[in-house]
Amino acid sequence: MNENRDSSNPMSVALPADLPLLALRSTIVFPGGRIAVQVASAANLALLAAHAGEDSAVPVICMIEPDERDGENTPLRAEGRIGVLARVSDRRTIDKGMLQVTLDGICRVRVSKASRDAVAGYAFARAEAVAESSPNGEVTRSLMNRLALAAEQRVERDTAFPAELPALLRREARDPSRFADLAAARGALRPAEKDEAVQRVDVLERLEFLAERWEREAAKAKVNEEVRQETERRIDKHHREFFLRQQLQAIKSELGEADAGEGEITDLRRRLEEARLPESVAADARRELERLRALSTASSEHQVLRNYLEWLLALPWHARSGDERITLEKVEAALDGRHYGLVEAKERILEHLAVRQLRGESNRGNDPHGAILCFVGPPGTGKTSLGEAIAASIGRAFHRISVGGVRDEAEIRGHRRTYVGSLPGLVVQALRRVQVNDPVLMIDEIDKMTAGGPHGDPTAAMLEVLDPSQNSSFTDHYLNVPFDLSSVLFICTANNLFDIPPALRDRLEVIRIAGYTVEEKVEIAWRYLLPRLFDEHGITDHDLQFTDEALSHIANRYAREAGLRTFERHISSLMRKRARRKADGERGAWIVDQPRIEDALGPPRWAPEAAEQEPEVGTVTGLAWTSSGGELMTIEALLMPGTGKLTVTGQLGDVMRESVDAACSYVRSRARVLRVADPEMRSSDLHVHFPAGSVPKDGPSAGVAVTLAIASVMSRRPVRRDVAVTGEVTLRGRVLEIGGLKEKVLAAYRAGLRHIVLPKANEKDLRDIPAEVRAAVTFQPVSSMDEVVSAMLLPARPHQFAQDLPLFDEVSRSAADAPRAEG
Repeated sequence: MNENRDSSNPMSVALPADLPLLALRSTIVFPGGRIAVQVASAANLALLAAHAGEDSAVPVICMIEPDERDGENTPLRAEGRIGVLARVSDRRTIDKGMLQVTLDGICRVRVSKASRDAVAGYAFARAEAVAESSPNGEVTRSLMNRLALAAEQRVERDTAFPAELPALLRREARDPSRFADLAAARGALRPAEKDEAVQRVDVLERLEFLAERWEREAAKAKVNEEVRQETERRIDKHHREFFLRQQLQAIKSELGEADAGEGEITDLRRRLEEARLPESVAADARRELERLRALSTASSEHQVLRNYLEWLLALPWHARSGDERITLEKVEAALDGRHYGLVEAKERILEHLAVRQLRGESNRGNDPHGAILCFVGPPGTGKTSLGEAIAASIGRAFHRISVGGVRDEAEIRGHRRTYVGSLPGLVVQALRRVQVNDPVLMIDEIDKMTAGGPHGDPTAAMLEVLDPSQNSSFTDHYLNVPFDLSSVLFICTANNLFDIPPALRDRLEVIRIAGYTVEEKVEIAWRYLLPRLFDEHGITDHDLQFTDEALSHIANRYAREAGLRTFERHISSLMRKRARRKADGERGAWIVDQPRIEDALGPPRWAPEAAEQEPEVGTVTGLAWTSSGGELMTIEALLMPGTGKLTVTGQLGDVMRESVDAACSYVRSRARVLRVADPEMRSSDLHVHFPAGSVPKDGPSAGVAVTLAIASVMSRRPVRRDVAVTGEVTLRGRVLEIGGLKEKVLAAYRAGLRHIVLPKANEKDLRDIPAEVRAAVTFQPVSSMDEVVSAMLLPARPHQFAQDLPLFDEVSRSAADAPRAEG
């Protein structure tokens, strides 16, 4: 564009109705300035091609947040903004599809309207010149002086800053607007800050804005210079000490006085410098190294200090497992590839990891507001292998820490260095073994830690280890320096959740693993156990051929526990016998059937079906929960002539003894309904026995079974033995909710029972039962003991016992006809 007016006065510049709009993304030209820019966008190249003549004037707008994906339909963001009218000159092609042009800034203009031309391929803008004030007061001079002083300070401290800029600024002091534009153009400002300087039409505001930015940058330059000088001073000091030590060592070597331990000190110092320890840890290490250097090798403290430094240098202060990220699909595939069933446990694990992933903390460090995974279940159900699968799927190192039987707090926090043979705690030892600071550490058998004693409380120390809000600065007593454990993914295992102290249990995200059904054991054997065991025993499926029936027979008659270890041992026993015969030269295949199983494993341990037992008086099949899973518990009651005494045997706890007393009171209160005479109860002794007397038993879930046994023996009515019962009873006969329902149901299912009486309040827990078990078992929820008696007690058999006492009505009539004793 050719101009006919004075360009120094913005109002004298003639502007056409529509001007092409050149959008710059990373730089800007100021009025009165000149700058070379590289143009590569399609719109800008089309603009320059359409205005190929020299001295074409176009307004230039600097985009604060450029987006290279802007398309034709993206609305322009130039209307109402201040741009710079510039003259394009000196075009040069520097690469295919890229031009370099020189822009000469003329004046500021305000864009009133902007639009894209689809035919031309670039944008046009309608603009008007902006008038700028020319203040010359004391405030203006003060601001320009501040800018000049800030420029001089930056020249002194920053070698990259233009050294000629302070002199250039002082030469432009007569024109504050030009002074401010020069400071903005030549100063080290970001594109957004330069654009802000263009937008400020008022010169005073522009000067204040630039003075604030320049003084802030000058302060940063001062701090950086001080840090650089301090760093150089320390480096010089270390170099000086290094050369002096080298000279001292050479002198001692020439004199024949070289110390045998000096080489060891030199090696430790070199490793210390290469270890990149945290500054606070490095300072302690250097201090201890100087103490070690001053000690004689014959000193007892010399070895203590040397071991301490070796531990500091061996820990993974910065080493990580890599850049592997959590992928839920990979975790799910790893879990399914190593474990069959456990649908609920797998789902809970995936949910836990999904939350960590969405919070952005899934790969490094524990969630400071989350909990620690804790797998709770019987032995042999795959708790430890679940942790191994998680570690393998997310690319972390895995290490198992067994804390069963730990009763000393120092096992967790470490021993102090003053003791002979002191070592760090189990957590720090594990980190040294895995050599990364973000492994998966499995705290195994956490329920078997001793909760306190003369050597402290290890569970309290474990609480600090597992708490993400505290373990970022965990201090081991041996190291005595903080170590960050927040990157470690902790997973715990336990057999009994209630043996864990409440404070520690509160931090755990419990995932229950109840056990496996017979069908699941058979499927696990086909998928995982048999291929591995064949390989371990050196035989193939051509030597030993299993069937579903054979595996079911082993699981049902020899290995009825919740886990898989006994099941696996029996299969291994069969394979060992076949391997020996094969080694002796026997050829052919063994077909595993019931006679061969009994010949190899002996008589079955379990009866075929508990449901085949005949109903009995005073004998009830109850359900119990133990740390090894659910179990059947037979409760027996016996009535005999006596004086109304109650005897309870079976090594019971206080809770179960109270349940027996409450059951006896309830039966007496319901004597008329049960057709039991009160004189008979007063003239008879009652003995309630829980078999397996050597095993301690306690818990609030045997009340229904005990009440049913007493009611059966008092009323001479048999109890169904093909039905298992569970629940607790109040004195009024209400059946209360119990825990561990899933484990108890699975135990009944494994034993062949297909009918279970349970509290009505536990109906909500039936959804946790596997679908195949729910389909095969009939559940009868009850809310009162009357319902249990009606469902479980069969009609009395006539003349069942020769010594039967008369029934209720006969005893009552006899008592009424007898003469009363005189008082």
